[in-house]
Amino acid sequence: MFVVVVQLPISKRSREAAIASAQKTAATYTSLASQGLIRKYYINGDEGAGGVYLWRSEAAARAWYTPEWERRMTETHGVKPKVTYYESLFVVDNETGEARTA
Repeated sequence: MFVVVVQLPISKRSREAAIASAQKTAATYTSLASQGLIRKYYINGDEGAGGVYLWRSEAAARAWYTPEWERRMTETHGVKPKVTYYESLFVVDNETGEARTA
């Protein structure tokens, strides 16, 4: 599995505004299941907003975060997103009671 953290250095939004924004874009990320996106967490805090994405592979993740994607994000939010890539090596899942190699 592969994790991508996208950070947008914007002012913290209210909880309601952040949820409304997430609801507007959720369908986009639902449709990415066939392209390898397992899960997206929308994040919002004092340092900005963004998302934490769990992908099936590095190739799937990198196929999504293109220069065109970066341009759209910059136009939409007025700031350039910071994208950080991580390989997930091991997972502790307290919901399933598993600890396993990713």
